Amino acid sequence: MASSVITLIFFSFLYVGSSGHRVQYAPYHDPHCGGKQVIVHLFGGTWPDIAAECERYLGPKGFCGLQVSPPNEHCVITQNNDRPWWQRYQPVSYKLVSRSGNEAQFRDMVTRCKKVGVRLASGKCTGCEVQRHGHLPVRRLASGKCTGCEVQRHGHSLQEGWRQVSVQDVRFRDMVTRCKKRHADIVLNHMAGTGRSGTGSAGSSFNSDKRDFPGVPFTVQDFHTRAECPSGSGNVDDYNDPKNVRNCNLVGLVDINGSHDRVRKIQAAYLNHLIDIGVAGFRSDASKHMWPADIAAIQNLTKNLPEGGRPVFFHEVVDYNTGAVRDYQYFTEGWVTEFRYSTKVRDGADDFGNLRSVYDKGWGMSPPDQAFVYVDNHDSQRAGSVLTYKDGARYKRAQAFTLAYNYGFTRVMSSYYFTDRDAGPPHNADFSTKNVTINPDGTCGNGWVCEHRWKPIGNMARFRTAVADVPQVSNWNTADNILSFNRGNRGFFAMGKSGFNVSRQTGMAPGQYCDLISDCKVKVNVDGSGNANISPADQNDPFVAIIAQKV
Repeated sequence: MASSVITLIFFSFLYVGSSGHRVQYAPYHDPHCGGKQVIVHLFGGTWPDIAAECERYLGPKGFCGLQVSPPNEHCVITQNNDRPWWQRYQPVSYKLVSRSGNEAQFRDMVTRCKKVGVRLASGKCTGCEVQRHGHLPVRRLASGKCTGCEVQRHGHSLQEGWRQVSVQDVRFRDMVTRCKKRHADIVLNHMAGTGRSGTGSAGSSFNSDKRDFPGVPFTVQDFHTRAECPSGSGNVDDYNDPKNVRNCNLVGLVDINGSHDRVRKIQAAYLNHLIDIGVAGFRSDASKHMWPADIAAIQNLTKNLPEGGRPVFFHEVVDYNTGAVRDYQYFTEGWVTEFRYSTKVRDGADDFGNLRSVYDKGWGMSPPDQAFVYVDNHDSQRAGSVLTYKDGARYKRAQAFTLAYNYGFTRVMSSYYFTDRDAGPPHNADFSTKNVTINPDGTCGNGWVCEHRWKPIGNMARFRTAVADVPQVSNWNTADNILSFNRGNRGFFAMGKSGFNVSRQTGMAPGQYCDLISDCKVKVNVDGSGNANISPADQNDPFVAIIAQKV
């Protein structure tokens, strides 16, 4: 059933940062989801597949929105009989032609997802996540030509034909049209890596060493100079120097100079094009490698959303209390990624006692009203330091807890199977991305994991939304290695490492409630004192969750 049109809610908080900075939040925090609290990153999927998933699953399950991979033109790289996932993070132009499809498909996806109440956040790549302080994987940048034009080249510049539509563009537009709450990755910090030249996924020519990207158009004047970068190699190599972090090439990716008005206008035009299509927000990759003033200037040039309000921004800032660039420096520009949360929830998945302090102020973690949290993302799941789908039951516990708890704004990951960390999505012989197939039990096939469909994850989106207005966590109990707590009288959650049957205080009003995890196969009877006998429907999925909607 289609959801109703969302209500706009603006967040305006005041926070005193760890260094004493007093910050008035800017209006870039509202996800425009009418109170829904969970977004999902459908990593590497095609626009038609994503549109279909909005209709058959994300909308009915009550997800707020979805994040998609960068929709812009990128390098086309072939290695080991594969197209690596990170080619999407090496832009060639801002034309909407990518491995996921074209602009018409993108528009259709946004429209279809919009009809079922799911917004899209476009991922803007503002700098690839790389090995920084030993926490994230290096994005490999093999030298050589970036070739493999997949469509007939159509040349256009910002002034001439910015909105021209190719056959590929049409598919991108189609995908966007079918989704409502849409957020996308965007890449503003850099273009393709040094040593690369050739044609991109839309057929645009480029030469990174010459800083020549006519498909934008960008020329050498639009990039940071060697004089502006204090690194001897020209690459980022000193995280104690903000100029080094923000003016040098991130692992060889040529660094755009965001202080130039011309650059800001071009990049804002790209974002405004996405907003016109229906994108509601952006996940900004490696905002840490851009100056906050440049980000603010670009965001200030963006349009209001068609339904009103400012687009939401999620900024990737890796902060482990080290270096000169800190997360609070970006709080005014939107939500900020909290990588420390992934470490805390990883440890708590084995020892439930650790979960009580999963928000660790002493470690400098972002305040709950500023933190963008997740168990893993497309980079960290390849680093081996966080829980991923490969960890099975531990991963389910971490994800279910994240959605039941009260810290931050949440995103869940939806992946494909991989053994090589560079591997791109499942593909056919011609390197086209394989379709996502749905098995009779609701899981995915054809090489796709679809963690968001696992019941302890997908069914918890509704729980997170139902308890959002109750920040308190009450009746915390870890007896018998079974964690349980309630969120006021709005919801109760319990999980174990194996099947269980216990009596717990739920904090709920007397009555009978449906267990969300089992799709109401289990009913929980709460007595006049708020106590209930709790037992999961499936001993392999030892979770129980109820909300204040009686049977």
